[in-house]
Amino acid sequence: MDKIFVKLKETFALPDKVISNIISLIDDGNTIPFIARYRKEMTNSADDALLRKFYDKLKSLRALEEKREDVLRLIDEQGALTDELREKIEAAETQTELDDLYRPYRPKRKTRASVAKEKGLEPLAEILFAQAASQEETDALVSSFVGQTVESLEEAYQGAMDIIAENLSDSAQVRAFIRKGLYEGGTISVSAAKDEDSRYAMYYEFSESVKKIANHRILAINRGESEEFLKVSLDADEEGLIAALAKLAVKKNGTPYLSNMVQAAVEDAYKRLIAPSVKNEIRGQLTERAQESAIDVFADNLQRLLMQPPVKGKIVMGLDPAYRTGCKIAVVDETGKVLDTTVVFCTLEHHDKAKAKKTLLAMIEKHNVDLISIGNGTASKESEIFVADLIKETKHPVQYAVVNEAGASVYSASELGTEEFPDFDVAQRSAVSIARRLQDPLSELVKIEPKSIGVGQYQHDMNQKKLDEALLGVVEDCVNAVGVDLNTASVPLLSYISGINKTVAKNIVAYREEEGKFTERKQLLKVKKLGAKAYEQCAGFLRITDGKNPLDATSVHPESYAAAKVLLEKTGVAIGNIDRTQFAENIKNVDLKAASDETGTGEITLRDIIEAIEKPARDVRDELPKPILRSELMSLEDLKPGMVLTGTVRNVIDFGAFVDIGVHQDGLVHISEICERYIKHPKEALSVGDVVSVKVLGVETGKGRISLSMKQAK
Repeated sequence: MDKIFVKLKETFALPDKVISNIISLIDDGNTIPFIARYRKEMTNSADDALLRKFYDKLKSLRALEEKREDVLRLIDEQGALTDELREKIEAAETQTELDDLYRPYRPKRKTRASVAKEKGLEPLAEILFAQAASQEETDALVSSFVGQTVESLEEAYQGAMDIIAENLSDSAQVRAFIRKGLYEGGTISVSAAKDEDSRYAMYYEFSESVKKIANHRILAINRGESEEFLKVSLDADEEGLIAALAKLAVKKNGTPYLSNMVQAAVEDAYKRLIAPSVKNEIRGQLTERAQESAIDVFADNLQRLLMQPPVKGKIVMGLDPAYRTGCKIAVVDETGKVLDTTVVFCTLEHHDKAKAKKTLLAMIEKHNVDLISIGNGTASKESEIFVADLIKETKHPVQYAVVNEAGASVYSASELGTEEFPDFDVAQRSAVSIARRLQDPLSELVKIEPKSIGVGQYQHDMNQKKLDEALLGVVEDCVNAVGVDLNTASVPLLSYISGINKTVAKNIVAYREEEGKFTERKQLLKVKKLGAKAYEQCAGFLRITDGKNPLDATSVHPESYAAAKVLLEKTGVAIGNIDRTQFAENIKNVDLKAASDETGTGEITLRDIIEAIEKPARDVRDELPKPILRSELMSLEDLKPGMVLTGTVRNVIDFGAFVDIGVHQDGLVHISEICERYIKHPKEALSVGDVVSVKVLGVETGKGRISLSMKQAK
C-alpha cells in the first residue's frame, strides 16, 4: 500500500475496496453528489459529508506527496541527498516537517552566516562547535584570517558564531524541539494598542495558554490586531528554552573559552532566528485551525439554512423594512410569481400608519395573502410591531415570520437580480426575495454568494479560497439532495446540479425557451455543451413532471430505468400509469436478491428505486423543523427571567447559539447552557433552523441583550 492509501485507511476506517473505489470515482471526474446518490454499492453508502472529507484528505495527502518529491529532487540536484536524509524525508508526515528538513538546502538571501562563509570561516565554526581545541590553538588559527578576510579576532569569532547560530536554526531537530516547547508552554498575551474603548475591550488585558486558547478568541484577537486595537505576543519561558537548547549544543567538558562562544551562539540563534520564525508559524497554525473550525461551523449553519422546509401553497407578502425611504412591499403567488408591489411608510412616528394599514389590508384582501415575510434588517422591529397590529384587522387568518435577509441586497443589486426584474428598483427586488425566502429558501438563497448569507463568524477573515470551496460544496449537496424541476429551475439553481456549470445551465434555459418544455430527460443531450458524462452526472437530479416517462419525475437515474421496469413488472404495475398503492403492496413479495441478480443492479440501488417510485415527490426538507409563524408580538420589555418560550436557532457559533424568540432581538444560549452533557462545540447539539424551548435567564434592555438557557427549560 502506498502512503496515501494507508493514511486514508487510518483516517476513515473503510474497507480497502471502498477506499479504492472512491479514489477511482473521484479521479474519473464524478461529482460528490453523484457518487453519494448513485454509487452506493461502491462506497458502502457513504454520504456527501464523509465523501467531501475523504476528497479533502485525498487532496491534502497528494499535495504532501508532491512536496515530498520536490524536496527530494531539489536536494538531490545539489548532490546532498544522503540515505539518512532520504529516510527522514520519506518519514515526514506534515508540510512543516518537510519544510524543516529542506530548510538547510533552501536558497537563502544574504545573511550574516552567508557573509561569514564567504570569508572562509566555516572551518573555524566547526572547531568552535567541537569545543575541543585550547584557547591558544584557536586564537592562533583565527590570527591567520586577520588581515586576509577579516579585520580582527572579534570579527572572525563573531562570523563563526553566526554560522553556528544559523546551523542551529536550520536544524529540523532543533526547530521541532522549540516549536513543541513554545506550543506546550507558551502563552498568547494581549494588551491594548490604543487608549480608547472598542469592541475588543475584553482583550485589553488578556492571556491564555497557546494549547488551550479557543478558536473564536484567536479570530477575534487577530481581527483586533489587524485593526490596530490590540498588541499580541506569544510569550514563553525563554531562559528555560535557551537552557534546554544549550544542552544540545554546549559540551559539558568542552573548552570553556569555546563553550562560552557556543552558548552565545545558542542565545543568538534562539532570539534572532528561531523564536521569531517559530512563533509566527505557531500563530499561523492557530489561525489556520481556527479558520478551519469557523468554516466548518459556517458550512453546517449554511446547510441547515438552505434546507429549511419550504412553505408550500401559500401566497406571501414580502416586506423589506426601512425608515426614511419606506417599506417596500411585494406579493407573490404560490409559485413565487410577483402579483403586486408598493411602498408604505409605517416605521417612524410621523408616518401615516393608518394610510399604510389601509393600503396593505386592501392588498391582503385582493390577493388572499396567507403569510407576511418580514426582513430582519434595519427597521425590522418597527415593521414587526406594525404587522402584528395589522393582521388583527384582516378578514381571514394571516400569520407572519421574520426571515434572515442577509444577502438580499447583494442579490438585488446583482446582474441576476437586474435580469430577473429589470423594471424593479433594488429595494423592490429585495422585497420579492424576502417573500420567496419563506416559500422556498433553497431556490432563493442559491442566487446569492454563499458567504454573503451571514450564518458564520469572521467570514471575511477566512482563507477565501477554502471558504468558497466549502460553502459551494454545501450548496451543491443541498440542491442535489432536493433535486430540481427541469422546466422551472432558474440558472443559479441549475448551475449547482451535479455535472452542470453556469454556461450549461444557461444553455438549458435557452433550449427550454426556444424548444418549449422538456418532455423527457434524454432531451438534455441536445443541449449545447452537455455531453454524455455531464448527462450521467446530472440526469437523476433533474425532474420532469407530466413528461413522457413517469420515471423522469423521480430520483431514479436513467441508467436504472431497465431495473425499475423489472420491479414494476414483478408487481404487476404498468409503467404508463403507475399505481403506487399496488406497487407498495406487491413489492413486499419481490425477492430483491433475485431481482438484483436478474438486473445486475445492487440491492441498495433497488431499494432506492422502490422508495423513489413509492414517493416520487418526497422532499427531504419536509422532515426538518418547520419555521415558526407568529400572529402576536412580544417586546423586549415583556420578557421576564424564568419565562419559557419557543424559538428558532438563527446562528451557531463557537461559544453558543443565537435564538429568535419573537422579540426582534435574538437571545444568546451560551455553550454551558445548551445541554447537561459536556460538549466541545454547540454544533454537537444544535443546528440553524432547530426549534427549541428556552428559559429566559436575564434581560439587559438598555444593551438589547437576552441570556437564555436550553437545559433549564426542560
